[in-house]
Amino acid sequence: MKAFIFDLNGTMIDDMSYHARAWQQLLNVDLGGKFTYEEVKKNMYGKNQEVLVRMFGPNCFTNEEMDSLSFEKEKRYQKEYLPELRLLPGLDSFLENAKRLAIPMAIASAAIPFNIDFVLDNLKIRHFFDAIVSANDVIISKPHPETFLKAAELLHTNPVDCLVFEDVPKGAEAAFNAGMNTIILTTTHEKNEFFHLPNVKHFCKDFNDEFITNLIPTN
Repeated sequence: MKAFIFDLNGTMIDDMSYHARAWQQLLNVDLGGKFTYEEVKKNMYGKNQEVLVRMFGPNCFTNEEMDSLSFEKEKRYQKEYLPELRLLPGLDSFLENAKRLAIPMAIASAAIPFNIDFVLDNLKIRHFFDAIVSANDVIISKPHPETFLKAAELLHTNPVDCLVFEDVPKGAEAAFNAGMNTIILTTTHEKNEFFHLPNVKHFCKDFNDEFITNLIPTN
């Protein structure tokens, strides 16, 4: 592979349970929904506004209301998760080795810049990445391929030469739609949820996995 593209939440950091709890509080306590944790987990992909429409229908909130609710949800998530914020094991070494070999790297996430900045700046890892694609940079979010295709374009790399790191089926599907292979971090979903996707090449719990460490020569 000539370039690496990373999803962020659940892929670089193990934080999806914190997102689910923040969503569940907002959807049920603030907005009067009656959604189970599993229902929330299954539907919290794509842009935050898309999640709200998915859960409550297309005409329940104005764009301004959805923007406000989105920001409130992220503030709650960040407050709870900040004490636990850390990269998945092995990712720091992986990023350093890839950077040393001048392998282009990008973040391609459905998160808003507020959340991406929260991770990159608190962990001081922004310098590893040559491009960042957020929810604000695309019209249609995953599983549409736009997020990953834009990242490949910014890296000046053919999509087929990009390897995607993901943690959710919709993200792996987006990679497939972009013509990219993917490695799945099993922080959030089970292996059997990905078996319909032929572009998934490996499953691992973190970046200390031998398959991943062998992607980059260390000498």
